[in-house]
Amino acid sequence: MSRRTLLRSGLALGATGLAIGSIGACATPTGTPGPRTVSLALNRSLVSLDNKLNQFDAALTVQRGVRQSLITLDKNLKPQLVLADRFELVAPTQWLVHLRPGTHYSDGSPVEVADVATALKMYSEVDGSFVGGFFPEWPTVEQVDGATFLLNTNRPVPVLDYLMTNILITPARANKPEELQSGRGSGPYVVTSSDRGTGNYTLERNPKYWGTPAQIESVQVRFVPDESNRVVSLRSGEVDVIDSISPDAADQLAGLKGVSIDRADGVRLNQLFYNFRKPRNHPLADARVRKALTYAINGPALINQVMQGAATEATGVIPMTLDGAIETGRYVYDPARARSELAALGVRDLTLKFIWETGEFVADTDIMESVVQMLSAAGVRATLQQFEPGGDIMTWRQGKGGDWDVLGNGFPGPTGLGITIMQGMFAGTAAKERTRDTYQGYVFSEITDTITQASEAVDPARRSELLATAQKQVWDTSPFLWSFVPKVVLARRSRIDDIGLRPTNSYDLSAAALRA
Repeated sequence: MSRRTLLRSGLALGATGLAIGSIGACATPTGTPGPRTVSLALNRSLVSLDNKLNQFDAALTVQRGVRQSLITLDKNLKPQLVLADRFELVAPTQWLVHLRPGTHYSDGSPVEVADVATALKMYSEVDGSFVGGFFPEWPTVEQVDGATFLLNTNRPVPVLDYLMTNILITPARANKPEELQSGRGSGPYVVTSSDRGTGNYTLERNPKYWGTPAQIESVQVRFVPDESNRVVSLRSGEVDVIDSISPDAADQLAGLKGVSIDRADGVRLNQLFYNFRKPRNHPLADARVRKALTYAINGPALINQVMQGAATEATGVIPMTLDGAIETGRYVYDPARARSELAALGVRDLTLKFIWETGEFVADTDIMESVVQMLSAAGVRATLQQFEPGGDIMTWRQGKGGDWDVLGNGFPGPTGLGITIMQGMFAGTAAKERTRDTYQGYVFSEITDTITQASEAVDPARRSELLATAQKQVWDTSPFLWSFVPKVVLARRSRIDDIGLRPTNSYDLSAAALRA
């Protein structure tokens, strides 16, 4: 039975079939959200209320409803001031920042300069920092007065304003170098209940919010991994918004009364990324082997038949939707060539182990099983190990849980800038690798030098030139077995308005409204 048939069967069940449990105290007796409540069903579990280790874009919708940054990006990925009312480059290595008067946390305590300094320290110290990979260096805070401070760097970081959009601020005394499960923030919502194990959270409108109050009174957040469950729940009115849906689901929901579909071009790169921590005598340590294996993958078939057109095959090492991205090459499907080149390199009886987390991308299990079949045609065996959300895949990614060969993963472009994702994925150093803060052990000093020069270039033209060079260098190392850029698709009940879906697969929860 095809995925499309399965989905249609699930839809036929309607509200009488699949369910996701009770909505909670704010639900009506029928289980549907109340007139002042919105229910969100996420395809991946929300395991944290901050983003130190987060790589799940949709989680930011909830996280930023509770915690805020000095500066954020709007739906066009342009900087907008939030907790700061001034964020200005005053010297090549210095930014002047002023906290907006009246900003405070949900308990009424003010947002202070010390909170910013502590936040930067905690993000830099967390083991396996996701956000840390974007920063070529961590800025230091130099306080000028009670509300004014300088962000100093040793070298120019001309996109520091974009980078700081990823730093969510928490009271200094409550912040830690780990994922925060609770605690107060300065955002328009407060968390009234949370369960990391189930991924269920309840948010209520912050009565002490310093800015414009959120229009929606209560938000129920829950983890519903099965797409057919999420679709049926939306169709029956049990939930209001479901994210990261497949074309199958979009086709079934499009045109239904009371349901709307939002789409945006994505800025996330999904990849089957090689493990670069292999010893020198391992086949995958040879770029020629990594390249030869790519010929075994039928990318168009995966895009069109497995994902039903929900993505675009990558033509470079970062999404073409990002500023500064260039085409560096295209994948070629030729299993006979894969087999012959591997034989010429002396590679025989190769077995690869794939790991990934459930929900990492649309049709993840189907994609992995299809890849196994494709590799077998080239004489390569493969095994699969799937991790549930909230499991220990991070330990494996860092090389501490067990050995693996290929990681199914996604890496976002949260700033809309190509330099940011290049810094996060490909600017590894020996020092970072010692703390396992590189991207799967990817360390090439020449490439890191080029990316570093690009990140420090104040002149945009020079930055683009260096960035293009770095992308070509990365492509020549063959870091991916295959990669693609997913399209962002969200479905919602029409009673919720002004979502403003962003290319980052997130939206401003406080701006959303309920129709009468």
